[in-house]
Amino acid sequence: MEKQTNDALRELLAKDQIAGVINRLFVGTDARDWAAVKACFEESVLFDVTSMPGGQASRMTPEQIVQTWETGLKPIQAIHHQTGNLSVELKGDEAAATCYGIAYHYRRTRLGKNTRVFVGSYEFHLKRRDDAWRIGTFCAKLKFIDGNLELEKEL
Repeated sequence: MEKQTNDALRELLAKDQIAGVINRLFVGTDARDWAAVKACFEESVLFDVTSMPGGQASRMTPEQIVQTWETGLKPIQAIHHQTGNLSVELKGDEAAATCYGIAYHYRRTRLGKNTRVFVGSYEFHLKRRDDAWRIGTFCAKLKFIDGNLELEKEL
């Protein structure tokens, strides 16, 4: 009985740590805390945004991911990610996680078309190394985009 309880507690703790990494990824992105974002990833990440217009899957370093996001989000005044329906499946020191996600981008424009909204879900594969969980696969599954599709270009 004690072993079952300890195993259950270890699983709950691991799931909470995984949820924390995913939350830090999105909160860090919203705050443009690029060091915090980099710390969420393994040294090499399968980065898959093929559901986005012009996206393609590739292996990237955390630095490359952050540089891409920092450059792409630079003109955007405010970013807000909201996630929910998190599901985590553990297999030893590896885990698969999924969640729904909404990302709002805001930039005041001359024409008043100030927002863009991405709606979809995310799939992650994580590994535990040195008692820390890191994301090794990041896959965005876009359902739809609404609003100003050229928000970065608007003045």
